[in-house]
Amino acid sequence: MSAGKFIAGFVVGGLVGAVAGILLAPQSGEETREQIKESSQKAYDKAQNAVKEIQEKAESITNDMAKKGEELINKIQCMIDKNKNQEA
Repeated sequence: MSAGKFIAGFVVGGLVGAVAGILLAPQSGEETREQIKESSQKAYDKAQNAVKEIQEKAESITNDMAKKGEELINKIQCMIDKNKNQEA
């Protein structure tokens, strides 16, 4: 399971649980609406942070792979040049 799917499931599950708890709590409609609003904002903020974290990790991995790819290309080019020099 990918980290993104896990985090999305975690956030959605938390939101569903929070809403269920709010709706089942004995309080006025105004208090319930305010609590739903706050819970929704918290869930949105958590999702935003999770997306940002995943993007940063993906960018880091992409940069590492590009750097390793360049290193590999340089090594292969050196080997090719070395073989050309030996044949000449």
